[in-house]
Amino acid sequence: MDMLQLRKIIIDQKEETLPIYIIERECFKEYSKQLTSSQVKVITGVRRCGKSVLARQLLEGKKFAYINFDDEKLFNISVDDLNDVLEIFYEVYKDFQYILMDEIQNIKGWELFVNRLQRQGFNIIITGSNSNLLSKELSTHLTGRHTILELFPFSFKEFLKYEKISYNKLLSSKDSGILKGKLEEYLKIGGFPEVIKNQENYKTYLQTLYSDILTKDIIIRHNIKLSKTFRNIANNMISNTSSQVSFNKIKNIFNLKSTHTALNYISFLEESYLSFLLPKFSYKTQERIVANRKIYTIDAGIINTISINFSPNIGKIYENTVFIKLYTQKILEQSEIYYWQDINKKEVDFVIKKDNKITELIQVCHDVSNYDTKKRETSALIKAGAELKCTNLTIITGDYESKEKEIKYIPLWKWLTQ
Repeated sequence: MDMLQLRKIIIDQKEETLPIYIIERECFKEYSKQLTSSQVKVITGVRRCGKSVLARQLLEGKKFAYINFDDEKLFNISVDDLNDVLEIFYEVYKDFQYILMDEIQNIKGWELFVNRLQRQGFNIIITGSNSNLLSKELSTHLTGRHTILELFPFSFKEFLKYEKISYNKLLSSKDSGILKGKLEEYLKIGGFPEVIKNQENYKTYLQTLYSDILTKDIIIRHNIKLSKTFRNIANNMISNTSSQVSFNKIKNIFNLKSTHTALNYISFLEESYLSFLLPKFSYKTQERIVANRKIYTIDAGIINTISINFSPNIGKIYENTVFIKLYTQKILEQSEIYYWQDINKKEVDFVIKKDNKITELIQVCHDVSNYDTKKRETSALIKAGAELKCTNLTIITGDYESKEKEIKYIPLWKWLTQ
């Protein structure tokens, strides 16, 4: 790539400014502890969830050089140009201790360059939107010398913080009413930062973002020839959020050559952080492997925008929202998440395991006012509790709160703010 053009791009990117109002993310304090480590810090997550903003916040007050490889003007850059990037860094930034490189997975062979920079003593932060690609390359060339820092769209608490909504631990009637209203808003538009800043056009933004994820992060990267079929499968997975997935069924519905192809396609959705697969809990390893998994989606706004269902299923969106919060807690608390199901198809949505012990069982039920529904949800929870020797039983509801025998009922809006 032409040196003068590359220099101009780096200078232009240096002059980029952050949004005027940025909140501190919930993971900030924990992740900031990693900053002084000599390991390469890898901030990874779905496109446009705020990775580069978080990186710049972590580097506030520090001397750092910066390049964003997701710039269309850098489309033709190759690994051979990265030495020129370093030379221009010295020219433009002069004195710097840190190097921040956004969306580095766009450069084939980037890991060798990062490895060399680390050996030279630079403190490096990189971002990327593909977990599998990064982990493969890092494990090959930076084994034991990198730290993964995962980031997600705004949680409900972060959404409230951005909206400058404050509340006390002892909630007043006013606080409760405001939080309920804000939860409805959050479950409609989701938590992507740009969506929250500009809610009016959220569907257009999310449609474009979704298309970019499928095209740039999956179809082009994995050279998927049946791109229309893949898009249909992706849409189907979004529409079936919070449901069990059968790879054999996907193969048959979409006329794929093998179950392996179906598995690959779903794994690509996982790698891009668009979807997540939740395994069934079992003490038997083989049973965990062969059982169907449940699929969840990165963001409620994506579900509402992309789903091919005629009307949104609020119960499924509730369950998906609980999963995402549990998943982010899992990262910080080093816990494990599963679903539970017995031979009679009684099911518990979430099994939380930590230090080889089941610590909590969680059922999600938007409306427990119907007797049969409540009986079904509680009987499954009690049976799982007895089988797994867990007495910490919770049902997350729309607005019902109580403590009945061994089960705690708590509204989603309250649970998300704890």
